[in-house]
Amino acid sequence: MRRISLLGATGSIGIQTLDVIREHRSEFELVTMSVGKNIEKARQLVSEFKPKILSVQEKEDAEILKSEFPGVKVLFGQEGLVEVACHQEVDVVVNAVLGSVGLYPTLQAIESGKTIAIANKETLVTAGHLVMKAAKEKGVALLPVDSEHSAIFQSLQGESPKNIEKMIITASGGSFRDRTREDLKGVTVKEALNHPNWSMGAKITIDSATMMNKGLEVIEAHWLFNIPYDDIEVLLHRESIIHSMVQFHDSSVIAQLGTPDMRVPIQYALTYPDRLPRNNSSRLNLAEISKLHFEKMDYERFRLLKLAFDAGRIGGSVTTVLNASNEAAVAAFLSGEISFLQIEDFVERALERHQVIQEPDLGTIQEIDQETREFVRSLY
Repeated sequence: MRRISLLGATGSIGIQTLDVIREHRSEFELVTMSVGKNIEKARQLVSEFKPKILSVQEKEDAEILKSEFPGVKVLFGQEGLVEVACHQEVDVVVNAVLGSVGLYPTLQAIESGKTIAIANKETLVTAGHLVMKAAKEKGVALLPVDSEHSAIFQSLQGESPKNIEKMIITASGGSFRDRTREDLKGVTVKEALNHPNWSMGAKITIDSATMMNKGLEVIEAHWLFNIPYDDIEVLLHRESIIHSMVQFHDSSVIAQLGTPDMRVPIQYALTYPDRLPRNNSSRLNLAEISKLHFEKMDYERFRLLKLAFDAGRIGGSVTTVLNASNEAAVAAFLSGEISFLQIEDFVERALERHQVIQEPDLGTIQEIDQETREFVRSLY
């Protein structure tokens, strides 16, 4: 029995994590969980899974839920997130919250010696040097949940890092992969949220359409696998069947394939190094698919991907600015405040004005994050 803490239970990854727990009740127990503002969904989940601790975003919601569930400890805010992540009975923390809010509770969970199943890209993008250093010092495993990083992780089983030549991260291309930059003028939020392959939350779907999602994954891969940016390649792969690959210096390439189903990498992170059956997942039928397609990445077309590579190579506080400016700009697009192409413009302007700080501490990262968001909000 693995005892789970789930940060972000009502988001896309959180809901699919609960699907995995639901299918394997004898293997997993949900001990603690956090949600944001989706209180109605939280009620349903507490009734079904009966966690010992629940944390919500707002104090008012916490007070209401306390009266409804007297047998559950209900908390709120960042302190609540930390207690959910660090509870003594928890074995594995699934970080599925949205954005950089996942950073501090993850660091605290590492300090408590918890295994981390990480689905929150922003934690490593914002403070990869701090997270990896803490994990190494505490001997804590960081298990990737993203399909691309899980694919790389699986492809590396039994392999020596010294034999790696490069890592190839595949990208579906998102909602607008067949549109030119000219075609992107005036696209709507509804159009941007129409992903061709994956069912994801709003923010990550927009990031997929801009290709920032892939840029964040590149930075995350750099930290997770200690790989130089020059040895990471992004390849457009429309079908999302090959989730990523590793090329070795003897010219061999090992890839992980499967149908687009996030519950597979989630479950692998929860069961590693073992595997459990996924009875409700469709099986890959290559004969039926017949063909797989690949294209070189156009970095002029997808400007944010190039900016992410550039930010990663510079390092230090620049990736914090990259993430914070993107989060703020995407939120503005989703609320109808700015156009789709302005997301790129605002991120670039935030990066251009920033003076890099190498090896920033947590306090400095948090200050830069907040200041960057305020700058982006001042632009519209």
